[in-house]
Amino acid sequence: MLGWRILISVILIPALIGIFVLDHRAGESAPYLFGLSVLLVWRAAYEFADLLKTRSFSPSFPLIGCCSTLIVAATWLPHLGSSAVGIAMGSNSSGSELAMVVFGLSILAAFLRGAILYREPGTTMESLGADILGIAYLGVLLSVTAQLRWVAGVQAGYLVLASLVIGAKCGDIGGYTLGRLFGKKKLVPTLSPGKTWMGAFGALLGSSIAVTAWLHFAPGYFFDDGVPCSIVWSLVYGAIIGVVGLVGDLAESLIKRDVGKKDSAVLLPGFGGLLDLLDSVLYAGPVAVVLWKVLPLATWTTP
Repeated sequence: MLGWRILISVILIPALIGIFVLDHRAGESAPYLFGLSVLLVWRAAYEFADLLKTRSFSPSFPLIGCCSTLIVAATWLPHLGSSAVGIAMGSNSSGSELAMVVFGLSILAAFLRGAILYREPGTTMESLGADILGIAYLGVLLSVTAQLRWVAGVQAGYLVLASLVIGAKCGDIGGYTLGRLFGKKKLVPTLSPGKTWMGAFGALLGSSIAVTAWLHFAPGYFFDDGVPCSIVWSLVYGAIIGVVGLVGDLAESLIKRDVGKKDSAVLLPGFGGLLDLLDSVLYAGPVAVVLWKVLPLATWTTP
């Protein structure tokens, strides 16, 4: 299993880095990131719909996929540089505002589907709730997370996005390592038997160290005037991402445990499904957006 994890990581990580380099060079429109986001949405929507097809739940994969894609696309509209888009959507509209409008319309679509398919009491509300949860969990969270591409300036997009991914994933690694080596007292035994308090400390420690190192060395590669971020604020940011990422892992565990499944899918040997890979990143994404807005993390001149 460990061998599979290493092999897949060796393949995936360079491929993702290549996509991100191309997207960084493409500028504000971020077309490669958009394409990747759409692929992630549809795969995750398939897993989510399949995961919740149990008991009286019958979520719609096409509905979740289409609505989530439209929400993500709405986030991109203000960054396309098209005057036609500006006239159609309003020059003062932001990506987050447009995404919320589309989310509202998606809720209406979910209710319409439920009304059309209604036959007898007992299943409609469960399926309707699953549809709306799927659209919110995938479309809204991914849409908000994607805003990190622009929150600190176009040039800083991947510096900021990487801070989230590095923090969340190094938190996973730190939690897994310390939890396996020293973990004894269970954190939430009924929800995630493998999680321990020592593992939670490892998540906080791993994320804090990794993010602080990234924000110390990375700004100089993105900006001529980029200087290391404050160690104090980097540690604060990293610690929060580590803790929130851990909660994100537990949030997905809540869904899986309630429907009686171990993994969201079998996509990659040793990793589970795509939702198992994205859980901490998706959950921590909105928090990262807020932190980049309120903390003095940017040490460069924003274009």
